[in-house]
Amino acid sequence: MRMTRYFFISDDLDDLERLEEELERSGIVTPQIHLLTLNESGAEDHHHLHQVTAFMKRDVVHSTLIGAAIGLCLATAILITAGLTGWHQTPAGWIPFVFLAVILLGFCSWEGGLRGIDTPNVHFRHFQNALQAGRHVFFVDLEDGQEAILQRLAKRHPSLEPAGTGPAAPHWVVFWQHRLQRFFADTFP
Repeated sequence: MRMTRYFFISDDLDDLERLEEELERSGIVTPQIHLLTLNESGAEDHHHLHQVTAFMKRDVVHSTLIGAAIGLCLATAILITAGLTGWHQTPAGWIPFVFLAVILLGFCSWEGGLRGIDTPNVHFRHFQNALQAGRHVFFVDLEDGQEAILQRLAKRHPSLEPAGTGPAAPHWVVFWQHRLQRFFADTFP
């Protein structure tokens, strides 16, 4: 099932907390709702707001994948070069070239991840100006058919400014986050 992410910008954390509570009462689960803000202390005072994790604020996954793609290209180039030049026809055979290819793939992936730690998430970069101005980005990942709920509730919150749509977390990720949350809430009250 495909999901769509709806972004909103607001100055009012109290209003965003009320909106999140209304969304949850209407059947939208907590893992579908997120708040991105630089005012973390202010957001912590609003216990019901579901903040974006520090990991999600960084571009670690995206940058690691880019590094892995570069590493895969370099590893493939090493193996092709060794095969075409005949360097593999030594007593050591393919072992040094395969080892070098694996090391290049791992190193490039690692470097990509390190680069991602210092980079804002690619999906949130266009909100940097609003965040630095003290505003908050509220976003909701919705399944098909849930858009009407959001539109109906958003009309009740005049401080909410629509800020576009984008790709959402996969449905299975949201499903398992919700199941895990319920498991811990039911098992360890």
